[in-house]
Amino acid sequence: MTVLSLDQGASVSEIKKQYRLLSLKFHPDKGGDEDLFMRIAKAYSALTNDESRQNWETYGNPDGPRATSFGIALPAWIVDSKNSMLVLLVYGLAFMVILPVVVGTWWYRSIRYSGDQILINTTQLFMHFMYKTPNMNMKRLSMVLTAAFEFDPRSNKEATIRPTDNIQVPQLIRELGNINVKKKEPPFCYPYSLKARVLVLAHLSRMDVSEDIEEDQRFVVRKSPALLQEMVNVGCQLTMMANSRGGFHAPRLVSIENCMKLTQMIVQGLQESKSPLLQLPHFEEEHLRYCISKKYKVRSLQDLVSLKDSDRRSMLRFLGEEKYDEVMAVLASFPHITMETKLQVLDDEDSNNITAGSIVTVTVTLTRKRMAEVFEKEQNATPCLGVGEEASTEDAAAQGDASKTKAKVWQSKTKAAKKTKQSKKKKLTKKKPLPLPAAKAKQANGSASGSEVVAVAKEDEEDGSDKGSESEEGEGNKDSPSERDEESDKQSDTEQDEIAGDDEEEWEALQQSIQRRERALLETKSKVTHPVYSLYYPEEKHEWWWLYIADRKDQTLVSMPYHVCTLKDTEEVELKFPAPSKTGNYQYSVILRSDSYLGLDQIRPLKLEVHEAKAVLDNHPQWDIPETEEEDEEQEDSDGIEESEEEDEDND
Repeated sequence: MTVLSLDQGASVSEIKKQYRLLSLKFHPDKGGDEDLFMRIAKAYSALTNDESRQNWETYGNPDGPRATSFGIALPAWIVDSKNSMLVLLVYGLAFMVILPVVVGTWWYRSIRYSGDQILINTTQLFMHFMYKTPNMNMKRLSMVLTAAFEFDPRSNKEATIRPTDNIQVPQLIRELGNINVKKKEPPFCYPYSLKARVLVLAHLSRMDVSEDIEEDQRFVVRKSPALLQEMVNVGCQLTMMANSRGGFHAPRLVSIENCMKLTQMIVQGLQESKSPLLQLPHFEEEHLRYCISKKYKVRSLQDLVSLKDSDRRSMLRFLGEEKYDEVMAVLASFPHITMETKLQVLDDEDSNNITAGSIVTVTVTLTRKRMAEVFEKEQNATPCLGVGEEASTEDAAAQGDASKTKAKVWQSKTKAAKKTKQSKKKKLTKKKPLPLPAAKAKQANGSASGSEVVAVAKEDEEDGSDKGSESEEGEGNKDSPSERDEESDKQSDTEQDEIAGDDEEEWEALQQSIQRRERALLETKSKVTHPVYSLYYPEEKHEWWWLYIADRKDQTLVSMPYHVCTLKDTEEVELKFPAPSKTGNYQYSVILRSDSYLGLDQIRPLKLEVHEAKAVLDNHPQWDIPETEEEDEEQEDSDGIEESEEEDEDND
């Protein structure tokens, strides 16, 4: 339009008219400009063609959309040939000097730490002392813990040595008493190790420290749970090495359990000999005499829970109403864990039969509830303890025993679980039908003794056997052989249906366990569970647990401790271990330990009956090929050979 000097919406007649005027004026034969005339002719052909005009109006080009081109906006001085040497120098410095230095520094720092962000030197230190001292008491354990290189300023920049340590650390040593200061064994005699040990012991004693080293104490306390977890892992590794290779003594069970106990003590700021009641707010040492008196005998959190509300208020009257409510609120938030165990051998024909050397799987289902729910159940259960006149003698005896000795909350739950299991077993066992006269006698005399009923039943059985012997011949003559065959077929069909139903149930259970394990592998759960109530821990912590199987008689681990870090409501954990190589009965323990609270650990017995393993069949039936099949195969092979020879002769 611009070339033809027309408006945007000009018609075709206007375009043709304007083209004639411009061609008379700018045609080369008339002395006009050749380039300008070519542009006029191109514009005319484009505007008179419908498709070209539409492309021009849409894309601004009569030929259609142009190819899109991209470019990088670089400063002009980079592409300038004068600055080429400077640009090459900068690139060489960045990619050949700075980048390798950064990557090398990062790699050097990363290889010093394990996957749990623990220094490799610290792990080697723990392994050395746990190998050297298989039976490690709490005093020795605290020394090994505080010798970690995380507390050495030369290995960790977060650790510091202050000039005031020479004054304040000896003062704390005098207040604490004997802490093996004169021990010259390295690294326990190093200043950083001595300082860390003093700060940990002062934390466990709940001593006040000066502001100068309070920050250092918070750092040591904050690092200690992760270091103790590393010690548990090291103990498990040494146990596995000792079981597989032999040649040295594995760490004793008490050493690994002391690591777990020390974690609880550090989180709560309590010594091993102190009462678990001191975890609650407003409880002091002088208040414990009210709890351990002969009237109440409260020594643990479980004892405090099992008290009636009136007795609890009377015992804790020294607190006042507000403080009592706060103590109850904190106690109600404490965890109450129930454990259900299931013993089986997975991927075996008989999963309940444990043979020597088989891999045993113990499935533990953990259910976490708040202690407040235990309060509510206890209050709801107290009005139901009265015995009615119409109650049976067994119920009256059971309730009488309950009124004599009040059971703890945890004990009552375990007993109830055992009773339900026994009742289920009784329901599953089929009762033999009593003879008719014995049944009538039992209905007529409900209070008859068991011996009389047994005597009547025996007499009836003798009479029935005599009568049966007389009528056997007559009944045999009445029943035809075809009827007997039908009855036997029906019985065999019912037995096959029962076997098929059992196989289907086992198959479904196996599939469910496989799906559960696949979901556990693919699913990533958060380690944020429930916050821990602690008066002396410097940062927020969440509830984690250790679950393992141990032989407390031999003081050995049976299964490696599983660190349960995702228990919010329910969690299912599989513990696997090889069955003993010798047959017999074994008594193990399933142990659950908290890493945050004292006095909430649980121990459940686990009975294991090991049978002799089945002999391996040398000649399995599936490999037995009948002789007829072998002869048929040989005949087919010989026929094929003869046919091939005949074909060769024909070709010749």
